[in-house]
Amino acid sequence: MTDTTRDAEGTGRRPVGGFDLASIQDAVTEWRGLHAFLQDVTERAVRAMEGADACSITMRRNGRLVTAAADCGGALELDLLQYEAEAGPCVCSMENGEENYVPDMLLERRWAPYPAAAAKRGARSVLATPLALNSHSLGALNLYSAKPDAFVNHLETARRLSAQAAGAVAVAERIEQEAEAVNDLRTAMLSRSVIDQAIGIVVARRRCTPDEAMAVLRRASQARNVKLRDLCHELVSDTGGGPPLPGSFVKRGQQEPPADRTAPV
Repeated sequence: MTDTTRDAEGTGRRPVGGFDLASIQDAVTEWRGLHAFLQDVTERAVRAMEGADACSITMRRNGRLVTAAADCGGALELDLLQYEAEAGPCVCSMENGEENYVPDMLLERRWAPYPAAAAKRGARSVLATPLALNSHSLGALNLYSAKPDAFVNHLETARRLSAQAAGAVAVAERIEQEAEAVNDLRTAMLSRSVIDQAIGIVVARRRCTPDEAMAVLRRASQARNVKLRDLCHELVSDTGGGPPLPGSFVKRGQQEPPADRTAPV
């Protein structure tokens, strides 16, 4: 396999191994979540990198290094050995933003006892390259091979592949963050709807204002040590004999609605 191929016009180079712009756009169009996207990256990397038998992506989550995706169980196991030892090529690549290449684990003297443990599990060559964008470390792309010196002639290919993968991962993380923000907003809106419906019930029962009804609900929430949203959900469900409606009954600051509109449907 050659490192690059000519483009259609024969005037330039094309990214290796399926990490071209079109394939990334396809993956985004068929968005199935960040994990699935990263999984796709590892599978493409194995196909793109001559000599690679397995691939994984190391990232930081909640202050800990984790394997965000791996194309096979072997890569995950090799990653976990490094996390447990807090040493190894992918750990150093993630922590220092540097490329780490091990031509032969049987001859490697760094990061003991990881090299011997990795070789015992069939990994002879390991290449960890940082996934970085604008000096910001996103993670590390880890390639494993059962052959010694598997990547010695393909280091430049791996560097370009990591650079292209970093761009894809950055886009994927942004999509995931925006999706989470939308979900958080939806949850907040649903919570507001449930609370408004509960306020409507209290207004109808006590003939009070919406602000007074809200105060009643807050006191009940504190007395029962239950979240306000959960208390309101329970009240609305018990009153209506079913889950809360997606709409709201009354908004704070509005006038009390007619009695026949405050009862759950």
